[in-house]
This record gives sequence, structure tokens and C-alpha cells, in this order.
Amino acid sequence: MTVDMFQMAEKLLRNAKTELYLSMRFMGPALMSLGTAADLSTRTMGTDAKDLRYHPFWVMQTYLQHPYVLNRAYLHTVLHCIFRHMYGAEHRRDRELWDLSCDIAAESVIDEMDYASVHRTPSDFREEWYARLSKELIVLTAEKLYRYFSENPLPYSLQARLADEFRADDHVFWDRMKEQEKPGQRPGEGSFPSEEDWKKTAKRVQGELERGAGRAGREAGDLTRVLGFDLRERLRYRDLLKKFTVVREECRVDPDSFDYGFYNYGLELFGNMPLIEENEFVEADRIRELVIAIDTSASVDDAAVRRFLTETASVLLQKDRFFRHFELHIAECDAQVRSVLVVKHAEEMERYAERIEMHGGGGTDFRPVFAYIDEQRRKGGFRHLKGLIYYTDGLGTYPSEAPPYTAAFVFSREDLVREQDVPAWVLKVYPDWEEQEKR
Repeated sequence: MTVDMFQMAEKLLRNAKTELYLSMRFMGPALMSLGTAADLSTRTMGTDAKDLRYHPFWVMQTYLQHPYVLNRAYLHTVLHCIFRHMYGAEHRRDRELWDLSCDIAAESVIDEMDYASVHRTPSDFREEWYARLSKELIVLTAEKLYRYFSENPLPYSLQARLADEFRADDHVFWDRMKEQEKPGQRPGEGSFPSEEDWKKTAKRVQGELERGAGRAGREAGDLTRVLGFDLRERLRYRDLLKKFTVVREECRVDPDSFDYGFYNYGLELFGNMPLIEENEFVEADRIRELVIAIDTSASVDDAAVRRFLTETASVLLQKDRFFRHFELHIAECDAQVRSVLVVKHAEEMERYAERIEMHGGGGTDFRPVFAYIDEQRRKGGFRHLKGLIYYTDGLGTYPSEAPPYTAAFVFSREDLVREQDVPAWVLKVYPDWEEQEKR
């Protein structure tokens, strides 16, 4: 292979990069974050999150087929970086299914774009699958696609056909990222950008898109919406409960604070008299009081509520989460508080989750729950309350002022939440139970 071929391939990729930038300037932060490097170990091209690695002959051959094909492949690879697909590969049991999910996610975004530099008419087969998947999924992210295909297995021949339809680059470099890290290297110190680095780049792309709202937003198609879902801060529901803990002393032995040095020194000096004994009190950081409100309005699915309660019950059954004596108030409400159950033992919560009967079914007003808490505080209750967890679809009337405790809203439907309507003081949580289990 001649030097001229390497130089020509590099020039064609520079031209593709320039054409993409001129078409969609909001992609500038991502395009500038990815270098290019010739690599004869691949037959096509791919990325290791640092460089777009390509085979020169494939670049020239693809360009001769049609320039927009090379542009699409370049953009496809950049989108893998923006959505950080390579960093999720090692966590998936079925790697081929993950590769397919990532490729569909990237191609679906490109197919919705209205730019001559990457436009092509999707095949009937591709359109058929977009329509089928869109009926089942809120948005076509790799994570949601992977879960969908895992729950609805495809015949191998059909999965292979889908892979051929949506494949645009080589994912082999995703595996090499870990292999090429230097021994003893600290996280983020090596030659490969970290997942957090690309997340920051994705946020810059999102910011550029928002600043160029209007025509740029329309031409970008689904990218704005997919980035919005992808970049939402997701807090594991189990970690959320840490925000509602209080610190107090418990009467039990604390072996962690015991100093064996002084203990042994006392035995050596005085025979059988230690200088220090185990501490009989320990500081514990646990939940003492908590309010969980459940939106029972007509727009919230019963099955989703049961899943939320099942997850909550499993957390409650972990002994290190709550003090021995605690109060958990479970309020069912729509436009008013319909019922309140006070739970003082984890087993009660488990029984409640099994036999729950929804009360309500009307509209949604979040304010009555806050009023209930205020009333209990006036009566001398909730002296140790650190917060409220409200499970809802997000469609309702919020209080105009922030409460003196943390209010976390766990949203059941990401697609229904208009974040601009949610007060800034609300802690927004978007749980993904299945994804947390599989990772």
C-alpha cells in the first residue's frame, strides 16, 4: 500500500469531517474531540474513543461508492462516542446484541436528520423496524433497545440481518481500549478519554443544539430528544435513600473504634487489666422518618406502582437502612390525600406491596401531600424527617415554594416529564429498574 493512498484517505476523512461540521456546527465539540489514525487491523473503520481508526483502502472505496456514505459512517462513529456506547460494552452479557443496539441507536438518529451530507432514503426493512420499535420504546437509546431485545429474543437469522442492515463501523476497538491501558495507570490518566470526558463533550453538543434552536433543532431530528434522555442525571433508587438519613447514637458495641494497641498494652503492663474496652455506643447514619407518596391518578400505571413498591420493600428489608424504631408514612393521593399507612416494620411494607389496592384515579395535585406533612409537623410529628419521595408521572400541580426538607420525585414516565415545568428545588429521579439489575 503506497504512501499516496494513506495521504489520500486522510484527505478524504478531513473533507468528510469538514462537510459534517459545515452542515451541523453543533457537532463541532465532538468532531474536534476525535482524531484520525490509519489502522490496517480493521477492514473498515471504528473508534477507541480517542481516534477514528480506519483502513485507507476502505475509505477510498467507500468514497467512490458515494461521498455521503463515508460521511454517514464518520458521523455514526462519532455518535457512538457521544452516547458513550463503547464504555457499556463490557457490562453486557450478550455482546452481539449490544453491538446491534448501539448501531440501531446511531443510525436512527442519522436517518432522522435533514442534511444533504448524510441523507439517504431508508430501506423498507429499516422503516418497518423503526415503526415497530417506536411503538414499544419511548426513545431508541442503546440501553432501551438492548433491554427490549433481551426480553423479546430474535431468531438468529433475523438478528444477523438486522446487524447487516445497521452496521456502519467496526466495534473491535472498544475491546482494545481496556487491553491497551498501561499497568498501574490511574483512572482517566491514560491515552484514552474517559466516559466522563465524552459525557462533557456530549453536554457541549447539547448546549450548542439548544443555542441553535429552531432550524438547527429541526434538521437535527431526534438527536436533541435522544441527548436529553441520555444526559439526564440518573440516580439509583437505592442510593437516593442515603439523602434521607440522620446521624444518632445506637447502644451497641462498635468494633471499628476499638484500639487493640492500647488493649494489648494494658494486658502486658497490668496483667489482666486492659487500658481500653470496646465502645458500647456507635454513631449510625440511617433513616428515622420518611414519607413516600404514590400518585394514584388515572395516568399512572398500576403495574409501575407495584414495581416501585416492590423495589422499596426490598430496600427496607436491608437492616442497615433504617433504625430499629422508624416511621414510614405511605400516602396514596391524586388531587387529594386518599389514605395514609404508617409503617414501623419492614415486614409491614412487604405485605402492603403484595396487597395494595389503589385509591384515587382522578387528577393530580402534589400540594396536598406537602400540606399533610406541614400539618403533622405542627402537631409535633416528623421531628427527624429529612425528606419525601413522590412516585408519579410528573403531570400535576407543584407547590410554589420549596419545603424545608428534600423532595425527590421519582418519575415513572420519562417521556411525559416537561422538565421546564418542574421546580428547581425538586430532586428529579429517573429510575431504570431493569437496567440497574443487568449492569
